[in-house]
Amino acid sequence: MSIDKAFREMVRNEIEAQLKPLRDLVSRLEAGTSDLDSLRSVAERLAPLAEAVGPLFGTAGGRAATPGRRGPGRPARAASAPAAATGGGKRRGRKPAAEGGARECAIRGCGKPSRTKGYCAAHYQKLRMLEKTNRRPSDWSDYAEANSVEDVKLPRGRAAAKALAEAAQKNAG
Repeated sequence: MSIDKAFREMVRNEIEAQLKPLRDLVSRLEAGTSDLDSLRSVAERLAPLAEAVGPLFGTAGGRAATPGRRGPGRPARAASAPAAATGGGKRRGRKPAAEGGARECAIRGCGKPSRTKGYCAAHYQKLRMLEKTNRRPSDWSDYAEANSVEDVKLPRGRAAAKALAEAAQKNAG
């Protein structure tokens, strides 16, 4: 036997030894998928019977209705607002369009519907920050008319720190 043939045979034996566990695993997976296929076919044949008999046993669509548990994801639209459906409880958020709807934000050119004190969500947060730092402009009043207030461009970075320090100094002195 030549050295070349001996080397090839040695490499082939080593590869076979390394691949044997992988081949065994693949054969077990193939056997498992055939079992799954047979289970799926049985379930498909029984589905019409399960749908017909399901309501008698308290199941919906062939699945058991387990109280207190729900599937993944958001609940259905009707189930997400039980207080609004029953008429009781405090309603939150903007009014639906049928009840007069929300007017536009008080800031000129914003165009978003108002949420709180006549401002949209973003401008209301800006209003809160301006109040917190004692820099609220006089025309930024609560419940201002729609499109009646000029927006304020706030400084950022070092200029913002400087403006905050000036406001604090003005309020302290």
